[in-house]
Amino acid sequence: MNLSYWEIKSWLTNIDFCIVGSGIVGLNCALRLKEQFPKSKILILEKGTLPQGASTKNAGFACFGSLSEIIDDLNTHSEEDVIQLISKRVNGLKLLRQTLGDKQLNYQQLGGYELFLDADEALFQSCISKKETINKLLKPHFKDNIFSLKDNIFNFKNVNKQYIFNQFEGQIDTGKMMESLLEKAHSKGIKILNNMQVEGFSEDTDSVKIKTNQFEFSASKLLIATNGFASKLINQKVKPARAQVLITKPIENLQIKGTFHLDRGYYYFRNIDNRILIGGGRNLDFKGEETTEFNQTAIIQNKLEALLKTTILPETPFEIDYRWSGIMGIGNQKKAIVKQLSNRVFCGVRLGGMGVAIGSLVGKELADLTA
Repeated sequence: MNLSYWEIKSWLTNIDFCIVGSGIVGLNCALRLKEQFPKSKILILEKGTLPQGASTKNAGFACFGSLSEIIDDLNTHSEEDVIQLISKRVNGLKLLRQTLGDKQLNYQQLGGYELFLDADEALFQSCISKKETINKLLKPHFKDNIFSLKDNIFNFKNVNKQYIFNQFEGQIDTGKMMESLLEKAHSKGIKILNNMQVEGFSEDTDSVKIKTNQFEFSASKLLIATNGFASKLINQKVKPARAQVLITKPIENLQIKGTFHLDRGYYYFRNIDNRILIGGGRNLDFKGEETTEFNQTAIIQNKLEALLKTTILPETPFEIDYRWSGIMGIGNQKKAIVKQLSNRVFCGVRLGGMGVAIGSLVGKELADLTA
């Protein structure tokens, strides 16, 4: 790329902080850095036209874990670790709401419902048997019981006649969230360059040289916030995990309200603008979904449509309007990786499918590492 003197001077000189990734983590990191260092020059590089990965692709669940997911986590993590995970998700959601405001997010706390297919009766009974134990474990953090039972008021088919209800779960408009974060960053003088692929970097005593697909430049510090794409730049234990989603055309008199989890959270759906958004199905092909390719597969798309026809909208005709996918970052542990990698390089990655919940907090923690 043939850069002019003006372009080099205004955009690529005396960069204090270069952040890779303009998603939830990257933008919150930049806002926190600007708060701490008001005179700093911050440049964000984004490989997509819009924030890639999962920040503009997610389902907009403001959640911190269904009952079956928490029980699963207790089988693989210590009790202290699980409480810390949930606490970070709750605090991250609070920070997101404080940063942008509920109106800008279109935040609604309509509650979350966990559904159990008829074939999953044993899982349902297991969750019921542990419900009070989990409520007691988490009550100090919520000052109330989280999980309760509700009847099948939405008349879903082929599911248990009772749901497990989470009164604290909410939902947001993902597009409005990202629009608001981008506007806030621009208003603070944070520069964002899109369609910039970072190909590598090297560090010397007083700067980091960053090589992109278009040019090279230097920054005082480099912060990696690319989540599911992190392993392309840094040697950390982050695997990409694709999440496939589809949404129907508007449906008249759609009475479904709230957020819904099915089959241990591997499927999830909600009403947005009188449409049903449904996603998931990674459990049908774990290995195949460990990819950074933004496309869909017949096996998962067919399953999502089947759930709409047989369980969610069995007596309501519908048409599919859009299909898409997002790339999450996961690992053997659910704790995010927020660490200093070298003298001038830092990362905040592996959000474990909970980017809406913890993205703001991970961004803040990443910025605080540089202080």
